Amino acid sequence: MDAGARDKVFEVSAREARGQILGHLASLSVRREVVLVLLACVVGVLAGSGATLMSLSAHWLHAHLFSTGPGGYLSATPGLTSTYMYFMPAIGGLLIGLYTLVVKRLRPAPVVDPIEANALEGGKMSLLDSVILSSQTVLGNGFGASVGMEAGYTQWGSGIASAIGQKLDLRRSDMRVLVGCGAAGGIAAAFHAPLAGAFYAFELIIGVYAIPHVAPVMAAAILGYLSAQMLGVVGTPIIIPHVPDVLPSDYLLFLLLGFVGAAVAIGIMRLMTLVEQGFSHSGLPAPLRPVVGGLAVGALALVSPQVLASGESAIHIQVGSAITLSVAVILVLKTLAAACSLGSGFRGGLFSAALFLGSMMGKLFAGVVLLVAPFVHVDPVVAAVVGMAALAVGIVGGPATMTFLVLEATSNLAITGLVLVAAIACSLSVRLCFGYSFSTWRMHLRGESIRGAHDVGVLRELTVARLMQPDPLVFPATGRIGDLRALARDPSARVVVLVDEAGVYAGIVRLLMILGADESAPASDLALCRDRSVQPAMAVQDALRQFSGSQTPVLAVTDGTAQNRPVGLFEEAHALLAYAQALELQRRTLFGEDPAT
Repeated sequence: MDAGARDKVFEVSAREARGQILGHLASLSVRREVVLVLLACVVGVLAGSGATLMSLSAHWLHAHLFSTGPGGYLSATPGLTSTYMYFMPAIGGLLIGLYTLVVKRLRPAPVVDPIEANALEGGKMSLLDSVILSSQTVLGNGFGASVGMEAGYTQWGSGIASAIGQKLDLRRSDMRVLVGCGAAGGIAAAFHAPLAGAFYAFELIIGVYAIPHVAPVMAAAILGYLSAQMLGVVGTPIIIPHVPDVLPSDYLLFLLLGFVGAAVAIGIMRLMTLVEQGFSHSGLPAPLRPVVGGLAVGALALVSPQVLASGESAIHIQVGSAITLSVAVILVLKTLAAACSLGSGFRGGLFSAALFLGSMMGKLFAGVVLLVAPFVHVDPVVAAVVGMAALAVGIVGGPATMTFLVLEATSNLAITGLVLVAAIACSLSVRLCFGYSFSTWRMHLRGESIRGAHDVGVLRELTVARLMQPDPLVFPATGRIGDLRALARDPSARVVVLVDEAGVYAGIVRLLMILGADESAPASDLALCRDRSVQPAMAVQDALRQFSGSQTPVLAVTDGTAQNRPVGLFEEAHALLAYAQALELQRRTLFGEDPAT
C-alpha cells in the first residue's frame, strides 16, 4: 500500500473513531438528562409534600394557640379572643432563642441557603441545617411571628435535592439545577402555582432560564403542586370582578405604581437592616432578642391581628375591602411587625408579607389617584393585585415569578399587561437604585458580594494556590549578579526570587535582565516588584490585576504572613488560560450545555 492510500485509511479510521466518541457522548448526555428529569420528579414530590406538611403544622399551631379553628387563618382573624394570645409571639421567641442557642453551639457555621449554595458551593447544602431552619420557620410562624414560611419551603426542598445529588455524586451543573427543582416544588405546592414555582427556580435559585433546564424544573413544580393537592390542600383564588377594557393611559398609571413599589421595597429593606442593627447593638443577649421582637409583634396585634404570621390569608381581605385610613395603618403595622420579627432573630422570609403589603400599597395608590385626579378611574381591586406583584418583585426579585403567581392566583388574564409593566418597572428601578433583593441584601451585609444565584463559585475556587508553581529559585538580594548568572543556565528558569537576610521577600529578577549587567553589582539592583506579590488564597481574577504595570509575566507568591516569605511563582499566561477555561465552563453551565462536551 502506497503512502497516499495509507493516509486515506488512517483519515477514515480517525473519522470513524471520532464519530463513535461523539455518538457515545451524545448518548451519555441524553441519558443524563433523562436521569435528571426522573430525579426532579422525586424531588418535586418530596419538596411539595414537605412544604405542605410544614404549612399544615403551622396551621395546627394557629388553631391550638390562637383558636382559629380547623379552617381558620390567623392573619384573617377579626380579633384575638384571649389576652394570653398576644404574648404567644414572645413565647415563640423564647423557644426560638433557646433553639438557636443550642444549634449554634453544636453547628456554629451559618446555614447556607439555596441562592448562596448555587452561587458559591455548586449546589451543596446540609440537609440537617435545612431541617433545622425549616423547623425554626414553622415554629416562629406557628406562634404568630410576622414571618413567611417560604424560606422554610425552599430550604427543605433544596436541601433534600442537594442531599440526593451529593449521594449520587452528580456533577456541579446538575446539582445546581436539582437544587432549583427542590425550590420549585416547594413554592408550587405552597402557593398552588406551578408556573410561579418553576420561574422562582429559574430567576432566583438557578439564576437563568435555559431550555435544557425546563423539563426537570417544570416536572418538579408540577409534581410539587400535585402532591399538595393529593394531601388535600386546595388554594383559595383571589376573585377579581370584571375588568374594563385596558387603555394605553392605564399602562402609564401602573408604570408609576411600579416605580412607587420600588421606592417602598427599598425603604422596607433598609428598615429591616436598621431594626436588625438596633437589636445587635442593644446589648441584649441573642436568645432574648426574639422575645422582645415577639412582644413588639403582640403589641402591634392589639391594633390588628392581620400583622400576625405571614399575612397570606389577609390578602383576600385587603383586596376586596374599601379604601380607608385603616389600610395605611395596617401597612405600617405589618411592616414594623415583619421588621421586628426578622430583625430580632426569627427565621423566615418576606415573600407572603411582600404580597400582603403590595396589595395595600396598590389600594392606597388607587385612593391617592382618586384624590389627585378624580377624573381618572383606577379600579382599587386591580390596583391591589398589580401592587402585589410590583412590591413583591422589588423585595423578593423575579418579575416573571411574581407575574405568574398573581395570574395563577387570580385566573384573570385581562390584567397581564398591567402586572408585567409594574413588575418590570419595579425590578429595573430596584436593580439600578439598590442592586439587591432581600435575600442578597442580607448576604451583602454579611460581607458577600453575590447579587444572585449565578455560579460564581467556579471562579472563586480558582485560586493562586491551585495554579502556582511551588519551590521557586531563591537568591540573596545582597548576592552578586555574577553568582546569579549561573542560575540563568537552567533553561526552565525565567525568574529568581530575591530574599533578604531574614528570608523576607525582596523582589524578583528576570534572568534575561542579567545579560550585560555589572557582575559585581548586587542582585537587588535588578529587582522588580519589591512591593508587589500575590498570596495563595487570592482569587485568580484578583491576582491577575497585579500584573498591570509590573513589567514581568511572572509574580512571586508569598505566604501572606508577617514574615512574607516566598512560596511559589504565579505565571500570567497559565493563569489566563485557566481563567478562560473556567469562564467557558461557567458559560456552558449557565446555558444548560453539557460541560463535558
